[in-house]
Amino acid sequence: MIINDMRFLSSILLFILILTSNSLAKDDFNKWLSNYKKYAVSQGISKKTVDQAFENTRLLKKIISYDRNQPEFIEKTNVYIGKRVNKQKVIYAKRLIKNNQNLLDKVEKKFQIPKNYLVALWGIETVFGKHKGKVDIISALATLSFDQRRSAYFSRELIVLLKLIDKKIVNLKDLKGSWAGAHGNFQFMPSSIKNYAIDYNSDGKIDLYTSLEDSFASAANYLKKIGWDKNPWGVKVKLSQQLKSNYFTYDARKLAKQKKVKEWIKMGVVIPKDFNINSNTKARLVKPDGKISEVYMVFNNYEKLLNWNRSLRFAITIGVFADLLLDV
Repeated sequence: MIINDMRFLSSILLFILILTSNSLAKDDFNKWLSNYKKYAVSQGISKKTVDQAFENTRLLKKIISYDRNQPEFIEKTNVYIGKRVNKQKVIYAKRLIKNNQNLLDKVEKKFQIPKNYLVALWGIETVFGKHKGKVDIISALATLSFDQRRSAYFSRELIVLLKLIDKKIVNLKDLKGSWAGAHGNFQFMPSSIKNYAIDYNSDGKIDLYTSLEDSFASAANYLKKIGWDKNPWGVKVKLSQQLKSNYFTYDARKLAKQKKVKEWIKMGVVIPKDFNINSNTKARLVKPDGKISEVYMVFNNYEKLLNWNRSLRFAITIGVFADLLLDV
């Protein structure tokens, strides 16, 4: 009987501690939010916009957990790709390319970005627009700004978004998206909306949520402006002999040294016979799963995909998916 009473008391104490912790977190968040609103006004954003934007803002504690457990960093590459690229998805993507052929051809011609990459990005980011996210972006960005892990980055993104709202470039009522604050068919962060989003259909507004015209053109404009070229993204390779570990990239934030393709070949890198690339093209070797990993030779466009999402596995997955859509 005493043991049961002790368990009951322990449960009650744990419940009280959780409630107290949640209450303290909300108090801290509210204090932070009050200060942040003053900071936003000091950055030239109107008080009216600030008050409206933060009217229903709340701490979303689950988002902090999501930020700590992103699949791009915890899943093995073959698992990550397998969950996002399969036969059905490839068939569906090819059908979408045919259904949107006119628009995609126009965008490809104007921006010089192949449509297979655009559709691959669309498919991986939001499953072709089916999962654009339902999270309140203001609350998401505020939560991640309040959290300490990447506070500076998300705080800047939130200021950018508030300025876009203030200038009526984006509509506050439309701001639903991912847990990380990304919005629309291609999951643009606020800085990407500011720098690359365009009103392609000339209807007087930038609509990345429902307009495929604006969405595709904005994604293509993004890739063009950051330096996309005509080479492939990369290819899986073999090694005929061991190479020193410092020749490989293991982390998207710490890229290893580039060498020309012909130099890698001399060092024992074996490229598939049907893969065409100029031997003077500069490339890196990537091991996305650490030292015991398959090896990919990657080029400039792979690194541009890292600008989109700084994950080795994400960029490889986009490349693999895009290659499967080449024959449309």
